[in-house]
Amino acid sequence: MSNKVFLKLLTGEESNGKGVIDISNGGKVLIISDLHMGSGNRDDLSGNNGEMLIRMLEEYYFKNGWILVLNGDIEELQRYSLDLIREKWTGLYRVFNLFAKENRLYKNTGNHDELLLSKKYGSYPYTLYSVLKIETGTVPAYVFHGHQLSSIYTNFNKLIGLCIRYILKPFGIKNILDARNPYKRFHIEREAYAFSIKSHCLSIIGHTHRPLFESLGRFDYIKFEIERLCRDYPSSPSEEKIRIENEVSALRKELGKLKRKERQDVLRQSLYGDELPVPCLFNSGCTLGKKGINAIEITNNDIALVYWFIEGKSKKFIKRGGYEIYEIPESPYRRAVLNQNKLDYILAKIKLLGNN
Repeated sequence: MSNKVFLKLLTGEESNGKGVIDISNGGKVLIISDLHMGSGNRDDLSGNNGEMLIRMLEEYYFKNGWILVLNGDIEELQRYSLDLIREKWTGLYRVFNLFAKENRLYKNTGNHDELLLSKKYGSYPYTLYSVLKIETGTVPAYVFHGHQLSSIYTNFNKLIGLCIRYILKPFGIKNILDARNPYKRFHIEREAYAFSIKSHCLSIIGHTHRPLFESLGRFDYIKFEIERLCRDYPSSPSEEKIRIENEVSALRKELGKLKRKERQDVLRQSLYGDELPVPCLFNSGCTLGKKGINAIEITNNDIALVYWFIEGKSKKFIKRGGYEIYEIPESPYRRAVLNQNKLDYILAKIKLLGNN
C-alpha cells in the first residue's frame, strides 16, 4: 500500500482495510502497540513485561469492559515464525481470545507483523485492519501503526524483513528502527501531525516507540511543565514554593539526560517548530520499556496516556509527580495516568490552533 493510497484510506476514499469502533454512546478503548512478541530467547523483546501485560489486560481491562486495540508490530514475524511465537505466548493469546469472543478485539498490522496479510497466514484467528476509526461523538480518532507514512516501509518492507531474518538476526545485530533514529521518527510523526491538523481529527500511532500526548513528547512536555511551574511559583505559599523548586530541579536534570540521549538540534525541531502545538497527535508508545508499559485510553469524553509499572521499578518522575496510582490486587503491578484531557477541549484547540 503506497503512501497516497493509505492517506485515501484514512480520509474515507478507500474502505478496504478500515474498521470502525463506535463509542459515541459509551464505551472504553485501550490502544497498545509494538509488543514484538518473540520466541522466548534472550533477545525476545517482550520478555521484560510479558507477565505484567497479561495481568493488566485480563484483570483490569477485560474485567472492566474495555475494547482492546492492538496497533501493529504485535508479533515479531521478521525474526521468528508464528508457531514459535504462539508456543511462547500462550497466556497472552488466551487473553486476546477473551476479548475476541466478546467482539472486543481489533488488530492493525505494522511493518513487523505485516506478513499476517499473506496467504501463508490465512488461518490467523483475528480480523486484520490497516486503520481503525474511533467514532467518539466529539472528534474522530484514526488509529494506525504509522509505518505506512514512510516510503521505505511501503516500498521495501519485505526486503527489510529478509535482511533482518537472514543477516541481522544470525549475527546478533539489533534492528535499525525508526524508534532509534530521531530523524526518521520525526518524519513519520510530522506526517501524521499534518494529516490530523488538515482533517480536524486525532491520529493515534505506534511504530516510533515514543509516547506522545497532545503532540508532545517527553522533551517538549518537560519544557511546558517547567514554564507552568515558574508561572505558579510567585503566588504560591512557602511550602508549595519548596515543592516547585525541587520539581523544577528534577525536571531540569531529566531534560539534560534527554539532550545527551539525542542530538540537541533534532530535539529542537520538535513537531511544530516555534508554533503553538496543536493537540492532535498521540502515540501509545510500546511494551518494551525496561521499567514499564505505555498505552492510550480513550472514551467518548476523554483521552489519557497511562503507564503500567512494577512497584519499586517505576521511573523517577512517577514517584515525585503525585500521580494517582491503581494497584492490581495481590500483585506488584501499578497503573498511573500520566496525562488526561477532555475531548471537547482538545477539539476546540484543534479548531482554533489548526486554522491557517
